[in-house]
Amino acid sequence: MVTSVRLTRYAHGGGCACKIPPGELESMVAGLAVAPLRGAATGHGLLIGLEDGDDAAVLSLDGDRAVVSTVDFFTPVVDDPYDWGRIAAANALSDVYAVGGRPLMAVNLLGWPRDTLPMELAREVLRGGHDVAARAGCHVAGGHSIDDPEPKYGMAVTGIADPARLLRLDAARPGTPLSLTKPLGIGVLNTRHKATGELFPQAIAAMTTLNADAAQLALEAGAQAATDVTGFGLLGHLYKMARAGGVTAVVDAAAVPYLDGAREAVRDGFVSGGTRRNLAWVTPHTDFGRIAEPERLLLADAQTSGGLLVAGEVPGAPVIGELVARPAGGPALVVR
Repeated sequence: MVTSVRLTRYAHGGGCACKIPPGELESMVAGLAVAPLRGAATGHGLLIGLEDGDDAAVLSLDGDRAVVSTVDFFTPVVDDPYDWGRIAAANALSDVYAVGGRPLMAVNLLGWPRDTLPMELAREVLRGGHDVAARAGCHVAGGHSIDDPEPKYGMAVTGIADPARLLRLDAARPGTPLSLTKPLGIGVLNTRHKATGELFPQAIAAMTTLNADAAQLALEAGAQAATDVTGFGLLGHLYKMARAGGVTAVVDAAAVPYLDGAREAVRDGFVSGGTRRNLAWVTPHTDFGRIAEPERLLLADAQTSGGLLVAGEVPGAPVIGELVARPAGGPALVVR
């Protein structure tokens, strides 16, 4: 039973490609960011909030400790329930790593069509999430579930960080190289999997790899700005970084790594609606030069549990571009 059900058939989208489009999301939350509340007696304060769309919220506890809070969930991105659980957990934990934190505890979020899909499949999803959290040294303590016509799974994660060593979007500065710690192409391979049932072990391996080591290496290298590459694609997340830092991000398209089969998937038309919306969102802010549409789509590909995009050099990760000063009226992104 566990291997005979195609979970992706029960979802309108898959993984982070089912996110609300970035332009619509920003319009929805516009004006909701308020001045951080600060405790007069305790000195507690919000260090990272809603303003720039960072990956997690960070609250200062004292001069040495800050608490990190995030949540992430999505519809099935692969058919195997155990793998879906592993991917969703790695993706949720990534938001803590992306701001320089360490996850401590998580709770599950589960929506399940109990009259349509066997509960033993849901158990496999939860088992996958638990196993990845355990690998990260993160406790899983219960959670919340609802009867839902579409399966959904993820985690709310609490972590801890050093408030003096955070990775944040608005710390992007000119003269800094850009490193990418996982190859792109996860989105188009997942779209092909959903449509055809083909298996892509290289995509599952990438999505279940934790960003813990990448974050640690980035911090040790002195990086101050980073984000993880998920549903808004490389260009979408890079645009948010460049906008927050007031810089221009220059991408060397030839230096960007891709998973095997990614280019063929684009060639054969396996491009999600989320990827096309990502590209439409960044295009007014991007100088693409002579970059053709298939390459643009790959650079905007909606990733699930992608790598870290770091302003700085990360040992073992390719440098895919640099941050430069933005000229007056210049684009936020340049792809060459």
